[in-house]
Amino acid sequence: MERFTNNRLFAWLVYLILGLIALYLLLLIKPIIINVYNFLKAVLAPFLIAMIIAYVLNPIVNLLNERKVPRTMAVLLIYAVFCASLTVVLVNAIPMFLEQLQELNRHMPDFTMKAQSLVNDLNNSSFLPESIRGGVNNSLYKLEKQASDAIFSFVNNIGAMLNVVFIAFIIPFLAFYILKDFDVFERTVLTYVPRPHRKHAIRLFKDIDNALGSYIRGQFLVCLIVGILAYIGYVIIGMPYPLLLASVVAVTNIIPYLGPFFGAAPALVMASTISLKMMVLVVVVNTACQILESNVVSPQVVGRTLHMHPLSIIFALLVGGEIAGMIGMILAVPIFAALKVVLQHIFSYYVRRKTI
Repeated sequence: MERFTNNRLFAWLVYLILGLIALYLLLLIKPIIINVYNFLKAVLAPFLIAMIIAYVLNPIVNLLNERKVPRTMAVLLIYAVFCASLTVVLVNAIPMFLEQLQELNRHMPDFTMKAQSLVNDLNNSSFLPESIRGGVNNSLYKLEKQASDAIFSFVNNIGAMLNVVFIAFIIPFLAFYILKDFDVFERTVLTYVPRPHRKHAIRLFKDIDNALGSYIRGQFLVCLIVGILAYIGYVIIGMPYPLLLASVVAVTNIIPYLGPFFGAAPALVMASTISLKMMVLVVVVNTACQILESNVVSPQVVGRTLHMHPLSIIFALLVGGEIAGMIGMILAVPIFAALKVVLQHIFSYYVRRKTI
């Protein structure tokens, strides 16, 4: 018996069996886990968004605080500037955005018919089997129906919109209190760390901040700049709904590697209902935006990188997308980078323990 317990292969086999049993038990309670996850997501989402906003604005508050401005006044000053700027932007942008959204919903059947006509012309001039042509037509019909239903639901679902407005209303208050007492939260977290490990914990937090700080703060500005560039490009080429399509480009640009493709896809589909020339112009605009973002904007704004291998980033995107959809893909890379720093610290800690 002792021969088996000391055998490494036997130990790995036991771990594998225990892991499979744990996985089977998790599958059995999957409905409970999903319900708990949905509940926590609904409750904790405003706090998570507020924490991200506070993390982005905290360096500015610290800078003002070092200039003898009380922390509460510094936060209020930032809020005043932000609210004034946001009000000017929203007063001009929201009516235009909703108008373009409603117009897109009205003209969606026409666009679908044009797209289907272009696809039929392409099919008739090729040697594609009838089954593939039918599949393409069914896909177009489903895409039109899903897009129309989504837009109709967004515009007309008053309950969902009120819930979004309520969350958007409480997030600034949560971010205000987090910013005002940011240093208090830091000290409170450290009090739960045993005294011998506090230096390691402080070093860990600093390394996480160094890994994520420039990335998170810079990505907001990069997305804004790319969205503005896309809007200007769409206006120049005469693309319909430039604000709506540029907003998609701005939001999806935060997703590494895959974001530019997600952002360009709606504009490319829309351009296919107009002409082949418009499709080429859309590709040119998005390619120019990404070239400027990769070679000019990101190096100047973001500066440091996360030093993660592309395969690791793609893996993180797949996991995040599977867990929480688009939001998961946006948060996947910074969370994965933070976990990487934590694991590096744990590994180095145990290596030092073994060498002592």
